[in-house]
Formats: sequence, structure tokens, C-alpha cells
Amino acid sequence: MIEYTRPRLVSMLTLVLGGLAILLVARAQSQSNFVGGEPARSQTSNVRTSELRFEAGSRSNWHSHGNFQVIMAEEGRGRTQMRGEPLQEMLPGVAHFTPRGVVHWHGAAPDSHMVQLTISSGETSWLGPVSEEDYLGR
Repeated sequence: MIEYTRPRLVSMLTLVLGGLAILLVARAQSQSNFVGGEPARSQTSNVRTSELRFEAGSRSNWHSHGNFQVIMAEEGRGRTQMRGEPLQEMLPGVAHFTPRGVVHWHGAAPDSHMVQLTISSGETSWLGPVSEEDYLGR
């Protein structure tokens, strides 16, 4: 019969539990969050993301994008408008999509700052300033 002393038991338990932990970590790392294979990631540098803070009353000039732009207020309130369309209020969590070549602007509300998440693709073509009438929706 093999006699186990307390220090030897602790060493064996540490070894067994350590091996079990390594197996569990390896198994968790090998599991995929996708079914049917991992998707390939694009290596494009044409998609840009940014987080911008507009102070109350500030806004971009009119502009368009070569492919698209998605904007969303993360904090505060803002405004956006596509040329010839009604003014839209920007509220946190609501995404606004602008297609390729559509002239638009965006910025903070007159009485509130706005933190804006921006995803855009293609070259930006900048135009002139937004008038007070357009900014105020008149």
C-alpha cells in the first residue's frame, strides 16, 4: 500500500487541478462563435471609424462620401439632414445611414452636445457651410 503524506497529496492535487485547468482553457479557446467556419476579415483601409464630440450648436459642412456613412449619437442630441430632405433629430442608439454620393451634414443640437460614432467608407467631398436656416430646420 502506498502511503500519502499531506504535502504529497497537496502536490498531486495541484498537478491534477492544474492539468484540468489547462484542458478547460484549451477547449474554450478552440470553440468557435460561428457555425460553418470562421469568416475572413477584410484587410481594407477604406473603412474608417471615429468618435467625435460636437459642442452645442456645432456641425459639419455639407459633404458626401464615396461609398457610405453610418452615424449614431452615443451621448447627447444631434441633428442630421440629407440635402432636400427634412431635418432629422439624432438620439443615442439610433443609426443614420447615408448612401454613396448623397450630400448631407450632421452635428449637435442647438442646446446639447453630441458624441457621435462614425463609420464611413470612400473619400469625403467637402462642400460649403450649413446655413442657419437649414440648421434650424426652417
